[in-house]
Amino acid sequence: MSQAPSHDSTLAQDVAGFCQQQVPDAQQSRASFPNSDLWAAVAKTGTGLWLDTGDVEAARALWTQEFVALTTNNSLLNNEVQKGIYDKLVPGTAKLLKDKGVTGNDVVQEVAFVLNAVHGLKLVRTFDADVSVELHTAISNDAEASYQYGKRFHAICPDRFIVKVPLTPAGLLAARRLSDDGIRLNFTLGFSARQNLLIASLAKPTWVNVFMGRIGAFIADNKLGDGKNAGEKATLASQRALRKLRDSGGPDVRQIGASIRNGEQVNDLLGLDVFTIPTGAAKGFVDLNPAADTIVDKTGNDPAVNFAAGIDADAEGLNCFWDVSAKFERAVAAAAALDANSASAADVLATLANNGAGDLFPQYSTDEAAKISSDGKIPVHAAWQERVKAGSASWDGTLTAAALASFTKDQNALDARISGLL
Repeated sequence: MSQAPSHDSTLAQDVAGFCQQQVPDAQQSRASFPNSDLWAAVAKTGTGLWLDTGDVEAARALWTQEFVALTTNNSLLNNEVQKGIYDKLVPGTAKLLKDKGVTGNDVVQEVAFVLNAVHGLKLVRTFDADVSVELHTAISNDAEASYQYGKRFHAICPDRFIVKVPLTPAGLLAARRLSDDGIRLNFTLGFSARQNLLIASLAKPTWVNVFMGRIGAFIADNKLGDGKNAGEKATLASQRALRKLRDSGGPDVRQIGASIRNGEQVNDLLGLDVFTIPTGAAKGFVDLNPAADTIVDKTGNDPAVNFAAGIDADAEGLNCFWDVSAKFERAVAAAAALDANSASAADVLATLANNGAGDLFPQYSTDEAAKISSDGKIPVHAAWQERVKAGSASWDGTLTAAALASFTKDQNALDARISGLL
C-alpha cells in the first residue's frame, strides 16, 4: 500500500464499524467456563495463561476460567481463512472498500486487515478473552503504516485487542509510538534476552517474546547439540533481564514464553510472566498432571545446554540467545535515546552498528533473502556461519529474519485466497 489510511480517516472509521457489525455474537462470560485446579495452580506461580491458536473449537476444548487471552498470527489466521469460513465475507468487504475508493492491491491488504479483526472479535466474544492481532507482513518495514494500522486495530476493540508488532527497525519505532499512545503491544519474533532488552528499552511494549521451541530446533536440526534447554535458558535469561530493567526504574515489560513445544516446557518454566501455549502443548501439560507441590516458580533456574563435541558455543556465537554483554547494554542505551517520532529505521541500524551491535539486524542480498525464505523457520547453520563469525549477522537476528519470512509466506497464501475470491 502506497500510503496507509490514517487511523482517524473516514475509511478507517467505516471499516472499523463494518468489522464490528460482522460479529453480532453475544459476549460470553469467563464464568461460564469450567475451573481447573491444575491451571489455577500454574496461575498462582505468577504466570498469565494464553492459548496460541485461532481455532475456536480447539480452544473451546481446553478453555477454562484461568486462561485470559488468545494469540493469533499470520500463520494461524491463514489456517482459519483457508477453511473457507470467511469466503462470503471477502466480496462484501471488497465492495465496501471499492465504494470508498480503494483500488488494486490495496483492496487485498485491507480485506486481510478486516479478516484479522473480525476473527479476533469472534475470539473475544466466544472466550471473554484478550486477543493478539498481528500486522500485515507487507508493512513490517514501514514504521508509519505499522503505526496507523496498529491504531486502527486498537480502535476496533480497545479493551481487548493487543497489537502484535514484529521485530524490525521500523517495528521498534512504530511500537514506541503506539506504546506512547497507551496501546497494549505484544512485540513478536524475539529469540534472545538481548533482543528483548533492546525492545523493552526502545519500544516499551507491554509484552515481548522468546520463540523458545525454534531455538532448540535450530541447535538440534543443525547437529550443534541436542537442543534441550536452549529455548528455556534464553527465555529465563530474558525474563531476568526484564525484571532487572524494571527494578532499576525502567519500563514494565513482561515476558511471554512462545513456541512452546510440549507440556514439559510448561512445567520447566512455571512462574514466567506469560505462557502462550499451542493447544497440543497445553493438552500435554494436562496429561502430565504434575504433583501440586512441584508447581512452583522456577524462573530462578538457569538450565545447562549441551553442545555437540567440537562446538565452541562462544566462538560460534551461540551464546547470543542468553548472554547480554555490557557493550550491548551501551548499544541499547544509545538506541533507546532515539526519538521514535523523528528517527528512521536507518537511524536505528546506524546507532546499533556504531555501538558494536550491527549483527542484530543482518542485511541480506536478494539471493540471501531468498535463501532465508526457502529454508523455512529453521536456518541452515552452514549458510550463515561465516557471516556470524565476521560479525555481520547473529543467530538470534537470523532466526528473526527466518520467522518473518515464514509468516510472510502464510500471509501471501491468505492474500492469494482473498484475490481468488474477488
